[in-house]
Amino acid sequence: MDNNEEELAQDQSTEEPVSPEAEELKPKKPSRLCPRGIQTFTVARQSDETGVSGEGVVIEGVLLATGQCIAHWLYPRPKGSIAIFDSMNDFITVHIKPHPGNRTIITYDDGEQERFGLFNDDEKPEDENIQNEIISDN
Repeated sequence: MDNNEEELAQDQSTEEPVSPEAEELKPKKPSRLCPRGIQTFTVARQSDETGVSGEGVVIEGVLLATGQCIAHWLYPRPKGSIAIFDSMNDFITVHIKPHPGNRTIITYDDGEQERFGLFNDDEKPEDENIQNEIISDN
C-alpha cells in the first residue's frame, strides 16, 4: 500500500457511525398532529393597480399545517419582506380581494389554482361569481 491508500484506509476506519441524535434531525413524514405538512404557493398578478409590487409572480408563500400563512413579497429587491397571517383566508382578505383589477392567480405546489378578480373586460367588480374561482387539475 502506498501512503495515499494507507491514509484513505485510516480515514475510513475512523469515521464515526451516525448517531441516533443525528437521525432524529432528519426530515420525516408529517405526524398525525399535522397530517398535511406544509404547502407552498406563489401569487402572480396579471396587472398591478397600485404600481408597487409589479406583475408576474410577486409573492412566494407557505401554508403551514397549523393553517397559518407565511407570505414573502419578492419586492423590494433583494430581500422583499415577510408577513405571517393566522390563515390563508386572512391573507387573501387583506392582500388579494381588495384589488380585483390585479387579476391574481394563487398556484399551490399540487397544481391547484385560485383566481381572484376580473379576468375579462365584460366582468364587473360587483359580480360576486367572479371574485374567487378555484381551478384544480383533479
